[in-house]
Amino acid sequence: MYLDTDAAHQSGGLVAVRYAMLENDLEIPPRGVCNATALRMASRKLSHLYDTALAPIGLKGTQFSLLAELGRRQSKPPTMKELARAMAMERSTLGQNMLPLEREGLVSQRKDTEDGRKRRLYLTSLGRDKLVTGLPLWENAQRRFEEVLGTATASELRGILTKIASSDELTVPDPD
Repeated sequence: MYLDTDAAHQSGGLVAVRYAMLENDLEIPPRGVCNATALRMASRKLSHLYDTALAPIGLKGTQFSLLAELGRRQSKPPTMKELARAMAMERSTLGQNMLPLEREGLVSQRKDTEDGRKRRLYLTSLGRDKLVTGLPLWENAQRRFEEVLGTATASELRGILTKIASSDELTVPDPD
């Protein structure tokens, strides 16, 4: 028998998985105990909220967040590597996400003026216009989230998620 989800959360302990066959099902911990599953479920729900809010301008939440990050960095446009690090993304994933933004003329790449081996990412004027048009839509989604969760809880959650995203310690240790 496993700890119930509430007890597992209160104890802060890990629940050992016992792969004992029970008729046709495996005995495994309840879904609410897995941090990754809970985070992914919440992520899908929030992605849908923001994607729906931004649909009138033809952007997904991920695309809007990339435009916003480039908008914050107009004085020193980032390289692909720098942007990937800032967004906690793999470079290949970022590249795939940037392609439609480049195709639509929202983002461009240019050689670095000091180091021609580097390419910097720029928000185009069309990209800035799209970002400015999308801000009120994003704000509506943000406001709705905070209405449902509460401003303090939403702020606390952002802090926790930022800590998770920036942690270099959250890797699986090598087995010795």
